[in-house]
Amino acid sequence: MMPRTHPGTPAETAHRAGLTVLGPADLTSLPQQVRRLDLAVLTGIAAFLDAATSLHSPEPLAPEDAARQAGAAPRHAWILGHWLRALADEGWVTRCDDGAFHSLRRFRRAELVAAREDVDQARRSLGYPAELTRYLLDSLRHLPGLLRDEISAQALLFPDGDLQVAGAAYRHNIINAYLNAAAVESVHRLPRTDAATGRVLELGAGTGSLTADLLPVLARRTTEYLFTDLSPFFLHPARRRFAAHPFVRYETLGLDDDLTARYGAAAFDLVIAVNAAHNTVHAGALLERVAGLLAPGGTLLLIETCHEHHQSLVSMPFLLSARPGAPRTERLDHRAGTSRTYLTRQEWLDAFTTAGLRPLLDLPSPGHPLAAFSQLLLIAQR
Repeated sequence: MMPRTHPGTPAETAHRAGLTVLGPADLTSLPQQVRRLDLAVLTGIAAFLDAATSLHSPEPLAPEDAARQAGAAPRHAWILGHWLRALADEGWVTRCDDGAFHSLRRFRRAELVAAREDVDQARRSLGYPAELTRYLLDSLRHLPGLLRDEISAQALLFPDGDLQVAGAAYRHNIINAYLNAAAVESVHRLPRTDAATGRVLELGAGTGSLTADLLPVLARRTTEYLFTDLSPFFLHPARRRFAAHPFVRYETLGLDDDLTARYGAAAFDLVIAVNAAHNTVHAGALLERVAGLLAPGGTLLLIETCHEHHQSLVSMPFLLSARPGAPRTERLDHRAGTSRTYLTRQEWLDAFTTAGLRPLLDLPSPGHPLAAFSQLLLIAQR
C-alpha cells in the first residue's frame, strides 16, 4: 500500500486542495449517509423482486428463472443474478450452494415509504442536487420497463439529451468537488520541461465533468487537448461548452482501440480518464497501451470507482448490458468470471506497476470519511 498523505507530498497538497473547496463542512457523517442511501435503493430493488418473482418463497429459484419470471430481456437477464448477490451479501435473501436463491426479505409498506424518504434525505446530506433523487426514484419505478427493454437507462440518465441528471451524479456533489479540485491541483503542479508541450488526451470524456475545471489551468500552457469518447453523443455538447478553448479537438475513440497505432508512441504528456477506465475489457492491457502513449515522465490521471454501491444497481448494470442481440462483453482482468463492474484500489495500483507506471497518489486515503464514496483520484507517472 502506498504511503498516505504526508505533509508536503503531492498527495497531501492535492488532498488539501480538495478539502479547501468543500469549506468547513462536517464530513464525519458521510459513511453513515452513503450506507443509508445504499440500503434505501436496495430496499426498492427487493420490493420489485418480491412483486415480480417467487423469490420470497422458501423454494429455491435460479437467477435465470427469476429473470424469466420478471420478464427480463435476454440482454438484461444477467442483472437478476447481480442484484441477488448484493441482496445475499446483506442477508436479505438466502443463497444456495448451487447458485439458487430463496426466502427474499419482504418489506412492509411503511418501510418502503421510509426508504423513499431516506433516498432524499441521504441525497441532501451527501451534497447531491435534487435531480439525483428524481433519477433514483424514477429508475426504481421503471425497473419493470428497464428489465423488459421497454425503456433505456440512457433515456432516464439523459432525458431528451439533457446532461443535467448526469451532472448531478458525476459533477455536482461533495466527492466530485473534492476529486476535481485535487486533480486540478495535481495537474497545476506537474513539472514543465522543454520536452513537455502540454499534449493532453482525455479518454471516455463523456459529460466533461473534470474537463471544465482543467481547461482554464491548461490554457495557461502551450496545450493541445484531445477530448474523446466512444460515442459522438457527448462530442456535440462538448464543442459548444468548450468553444472558448480553441486548443481542444474532438474525436470518437474506444478504450480498447489500438491507441499507439492511432496516435504514435510517446504522443501525449498527460492522459486522463474520468469514470471511464473500468469500461475496458482488460484494465492492465489498457494501462499498457496508455504507457505506450505517454512521453517519458508523462502522467496518467484516473478518477475511478473502486466498489459498486447499491445505489448504482438501478442504473449502471443496464448501461453495461450488451447491445440487443449481441453477447455480453466478458472482462479479462481481475473481474473475469464475475459480474464485478470495478477494480479495487489495490488492483489499480498493482496494474500501474505492472504496466511500467509509477503510482504517485491515490486519494482519498482509506479511513477518511470521503473514502465512503469509493471514488478515487489515481495518478501515476511513466
